Amino acid sequence: MRVWDAAVEYRGFWGSFADLIWWFLTIFIFVAYLFALFAIIGDLFRDRKLSGGWKAVWIFFLIFFPIITALISLIARGRGMGERQVEAAQQYKAAQDDDIKQVAGTSPAEQIAQAKSLLDSGAISQAEFDALKAKALA
Repeated sequence: MRVWDAAVEYRGFWGSFADLIWWFLTIFIFVAYLFALFAIIGDLFRDRKLSGGWKAVWIFFLIFFPIITALISLIARGRGMGERQVEAAQQYKAAQDDDIKQVAGTSPAEQIAQAKSLLDSGAISQAEFDALKAKALA
């Protein structure tokens, strides 16, 4: 018997169930790492208090020592990351609300006047008018 005859037989790319589980676990961990990496990089550029030099240092260490730097970043800057994310979401919502109001183009008083004219013409009921009035005042 030759030495290479005793080797494990190749069973293809998805050779066994254990191989399948191992591939899915590896891919899952890699994708989770990428999400964390992009969140960290996004937070670095969102942080106005951190100077450009320190941002470059963080990026350098993220490139050459990725796992350790990502863990240190999440531990050291985690609370600030959450606060900056909430602040960005609030700014986005405020900008979206302003755009909606601008597109709508009508003030609450104009909306109530339009609803009143619909009520007077009989197109809507008193309950619908009250709902439109409450919505305009909100």
